[in-house]
Amino acid sequence: LTAAGGVLCWGSNGFGQLGDGTWTDRATPAGVDGLGEGVLSLGANGYHTCAVTDSGAVKCWGLNEHGQLGDGSTTGSLVPVDVVGLGAGIRSVAAGYEHTCAVTTAGAVKCWGANESGELGDGSTTDRLAPVDVQGLAADVVSVTAGGDYSGGQTCALMATGSIVCWGNNGSGQLGDGTTTNRSTPTTVTARGPGYQAVSAGDEHVCALTSEGEVQCWGENLYGQLGNGSTDDQAIPSPVPGLGSGVRALSAGGLHSCVVTG
Repeated sequence: LTAAGGVLCWGSNGFGQLGDGTWTDRATPAGVDGLGEGVLSLGANGYHTCAVTDSGAVKCWGLNEHGQLGDGSTTGSLVPVDVVGLGAGIRSVAAGYEHTCAVTTAGAVKCWGANESGELGDGSTTDRLAPVDVQGLAADVVSVTAGGDYSGGQTCALMATGSIVCWGNNGSGQLGDGTTTNRSTPTTVTARGPGYQAVSAGDEHVCALTSEGEVQCWGENLYGQLGNGSTDDQAIPSPVPGLGSGVRALSAGGLHSCVVTG
């Protein structure tokens, strides 16, 4: 995302996820068709990408096998398409493996796309080709993050109260509620210590930053992505040792996690 609000993408483009109107992989940045300015934020994961414009609209491009582009179809697109019903009033967007979620200016959450594990949060496991409301989240959501892989997706939301709620696939405990039971509506993460100020979802794990600057992670840990010195999965938040309280930001991506300190 450039200072002028333009979008540039590069890398794999087999499903049009770079948005430049081709299927050509790019080793250097390429401009996204029609998005040379006016974009506020981005969300990318799996094989699709989405953007929020300065008018509060959402546009998506790439693979659309499960309706993750939100345009009412399952037809992929090499260029940005409008998400049905989200022409205004959106604050941020998060792309999961095969689903997408957005936070409205009122603090509600809407999701669309794959839903086999309940990752859309509407109480069902039915794929949705256009946005649906997440049950119980009509207000007070600060941000949303979406993750997942071929086994299913999960979504988490940070609340204004400092709590985190998650829903969807829970096979590795990535919903953080102490179980491995999938949830089709939000379940509260079992908090350890003070409230949270940030949350980020990877493939099957989630990490969060507490209000005191401590990092906690939960879910799959096969590759040590929870950072707690073990490779055991955790169904509730587990502190990452050795980071102190000086963490400013964090990101859980795929099978690893990173933080910004100082």
